[in-house]
Amino acid sequence: MSMTPLRLIVMGVSGCGKSTIAGALSEHLRLDMVDGDDLHLPESVAKMRAGIALQDADRWPWLDRISAYLSQDHTQGRVVACSALKRVYRDRIREQAGDVCFLFLDGDFDVIQNRMQQRVGHYMQAGLLRSQFGTLEKPQADETDVIHLPINDSVHHMVLKAIQALNDHRHPAI
Repeated sequence: MSMTPLRLIVMGVSGCGKSTIAGALSEHLRLDMVDGDDLHLPESVAKMRAGIALQDADRWPWLDRISAYLSQDHTQGRVVACSALKRVYRDRIREQAGDVCFLFLDGDFDVIQNRMQQRVGHYMQAGLLRSQFGTLEKPQADETDVIHLPINDSVHHMVLKAIQALNDHRHPAI
């Protein structure tokens, strides 16, 4: 019996640690990984650099590129760092990419704002964090393909918790 390769989205607001956790999971589980930030159109990146929040019209083509990446043939699996802030965004990915598991990195505004203020060289402005929290629709209980992971632990422990949750939740072969 063959299993569908793992298609994992590490999601949450900017600054919650998506890229870090996705990278660590990629390495640990030997998954191909892409940072969703790298799939934004140049116009969207320019908006964010200028402190302008993206609108849904900016996000749809981006979500389609993420779904296409997840849907490409691959044997081991793939992981993407992607905010997936609204239910409709997650639903669009589900519709286009098929069997996907979301890992929601949940954290407090002040903790994440502090992290963002300390990072260097990222185009997402810390001032946009409030708009990200305003847009965020936390996954609900009926979204059974979402694993909730608080960000109040070390990267190592968060990755261990994520792997255990994946084993328990949907992917016992990991």
